[in-house]
Amino acid sequence: MLRPQLVDQAVICTSVNDALVHGVPTGYRLRDGDLLSVDCGAELDGWTGDAAVSFTVGTPRPEDLDLIDATRRALEAGIAAATAGRHTGDIGHAVGAVAAAARCGMPRDFGGHGIGRRMHEDPHVPNRGRPGRGYPLRPGLALAIEPMLMAGGRDEYRVGADGWTLLTADGSRAAHIEHTVAVTEDGPRVLTLP
Repeated sequence: MLRPQLVDQAVICTSVNDALVHGVPTGYRLRDGDLLSVDCGAELDGWTGDAAVSFTVGTPRPEDLDLIDATRRALEAGIAAATAGRHTGDIGHAVGAVAAAARCGMPRDFGGHGIGRRMHEDPHVPNRGRPGRGYPLRPGLALAIEPMLMAGGRDEYRVGADGWTLLTADGSRAAHIEHTVAVTEDGPRVLTLP
């Protein structure tokens, strides 16, 4: 169960090494070689945006760079599939295909979401899906597309002691990259580019 006091104190999620997502910042001091994912949202003029990035601290491990690259490619594939006339299942299929080719695991019941006036809105955007299935994509729809890949190749995760952080079940490293994307008549438009 989520302990509200943790959320009230945290402004961003910082997930380190085997923390998949929702890492509540603690007193942990980052060390050389850590893999860090930072997830944050913002509100501007009544509209919300959500984005995440993963990177290494100091000297990178080659396998961490491969995991981050696979996560980035999965996100790019998901964004490319976010076109009018398609479905959320097309996004999930694109993301899942990249993860499978990279032999990475993904948590089955987590994925992206609709976004607009609130941070989490319908529809759910799966990271696995069947082409042509799911919610239809129409111009004007905004989505947070967010692959979460686990290096161990397994899909299992566990909830951390804080009741909020998700950790890989096997202790393998995880990466999470996310963008807010608008479906337009001219194709997907990434709204959270730096």
